[in-house]
Order: sequence, then C-alpha cells, then structure tokens
Amino acid sequence: MNLWVGITDYDWYSLHASKDSVEEVNFWRPSARLGFRALQPGGLFLFKLRSRKFIGGGGFFAKYLPLPLSLAWNAFGEGNGAKTLNELRRLIARNRHDPIGPTENPLIGCILLEEPFFFGETDWIPLPDDFKPGIQMGKTYDMNTGTGRHLWKQVAERLAVMRSVSAPGPATVATQEQARFGNPILVAPRLGQGTFRALITDAYDYRCAVSLERTLPVLQAAHIRPYSDGGAHELSNGLLLRSDLHTLFDQHYISVEPNKKTLAVSKRIREEFENGRDYYALHDRLLSQPHDVLALPSTDNLRFHFERFRELERA
Repeated sequence: MNLWVGITDYDWYSLHASKDSVEEVNFWRPSARLGFRALQPGGLFLFKLRSRKFIGGGGFFAKYLPLPLSLAWNAFGEGNGAKTLNELRRLIARNRHDPIGPTENPLIGCILLEEPFFFGETDWIPLPDDFKPGIQMGKTYDMNTGTGRHLWKQVAERLAVMRSVSAPGPATVATQEQARFGNPILVAPRLGQGTFRALITDAYDYRCAVSLERTLPVLQAAHIRPYSDGGAHELSNGLLLRSDLHTLFDQHYISVEPNKKTLAVSKRIREEFENGRDYYALHDRLLSQPHDVLALPSTDNLRFHFERFRELERA
C-alpha cells in the first residue's frame, strides 16, 4: 500500500491553502502522455512544496483522467489552482514550453484528489533524506514500512488534531482513527462535485446516455437522486445528459423506468407547453450503459426519481 510525495507548485498550493475549506483539487499535469499509476483509490498523495524541503499537505487519490482543458476548468474552476481559465491556460502553456492556440482545447493529465488538507507552516513535515534533488515529479513510498510509514504516521497525527477539518470525509476519518489504533488502510474518499462530473463524463464516453450527443459543452452530469434529497456524488447516482434533458430530468418531465432502464417522457410536456415532439420521440429509448461498472445507475436511485415522476403524472 503506497503513498506518493509529488512535487507541487507553491502558487498552486498557496491558492488552495488560503481558503477556509476545499473539497477537492485537480493536481494537473500539462500533458496526458505519462499517466499516473502510483496509487490506488484512497491512496495518500502528499504535496512536496517546490523549492522547499517540506511537505505542506495532501489529499486522497480518486482517479487519474486525461481531460480536455475546458472540462477540467468547468468541473473544478479554482480547484485547478488558478483563478481564471486564461490563467490556467497560461500556466499549462508555460509548463508545456509550447503556446496553446486560442481555439486549442488540449488534453491535460488530471490527478483528482479528494478531502485535501493543508497544514499550517509550523506543521509542515520535513522532507525525507532520500527524496533527492534530482527527482522531477515525485516518489513512491510503502506506507507499511520505513520512511513511508513514518510519513503516514506524521500525516495521521496532524489530521487527528486539525481544527480546519470540520466535516471530515471517510478517508480522513479512517486516517485519523488509524493514527490511534494502528496500521494504514485504504478507504475511498468522498467525491466532490467536480470529480463527480469528470468521472460521469468519462464513464459514458462523452456521450449523452439518452441521445448519444457528443458535443461536450452541452453534456452535464445529472444526479439521479438530488443532492438536496440525500443523493451523493457517487457514480451510481449519476447520468450524463444533454443540458435540455438534464433540465427536464431535474424537473421530472422525464425519468427512467428503474427495471427496464428506458426513458419515460411525461404527458405534462404536451399539456403545459403544447409541444415536445422531439422528446416524445425518445420515449421508451433504452439508456446507454457506462463502460465503468461502478457507474451503472443504482436501481434504488432510479426508483426514487421515477416514483416522484409518477406522482406528478397522477396529479
């Protein structure tokens, strides 16, 4: 079971550390060419501050994805460590040593980290002696032995007393508890909204689950059970929908029959708007399936949405 100490741009770190709370960050790379295979989901990713011999915080690994720059910005915004899209474009171009054209939407490597934490300077962890100056990106350590275990224990002890962690997620809680009780364990972190959007978009191969539309700017990750009704940012609670279908879904003008996984279109569209021909053409259409089995829509969540849809049909 590994942790990763990644070399971290200090400005990227400072922007996040200046906020009262951060639920997720995108630790991006200017190219998607290399990938990232150092960690399993829930693995500990630590921020080695560039030009400083200290670790200033970290987060829990969710997934690595190559994402178009536009999606990375729309999903994470300042979670990318930049205040504007133009600033992010400049940072990526600087690190690529190659300008980005005004209409270019390059793929960047996105290491999606949840439940991030940022230590006060007095709690920064000294860098291990074996983290040599020539290391370009980062270094893997085994959390069960030697230096890796020592690093994990220092992180766990700091997390256990951090006052800024007001509503800790499951990965943070597990680390806090293990600081008292023993060995490190991997626990899937709580996903943020941006990670939910990115993972759902990827799981459906950038295609609307109903219409198969592929125009990225109009594709949106919809919660089946609304977040306001206890629905979580979980893959099984998501569908990738074209923006107009997402609006209709949220307002229960359309739903999904939970057993057949087919689209149901409400009679209310015709009654209220005297229109809807294009939507009725989608009635009974079978939803496309995500390539990630973890993203298969939960039958319980679909039933929750469909029951509300049926109530409005009977009203």
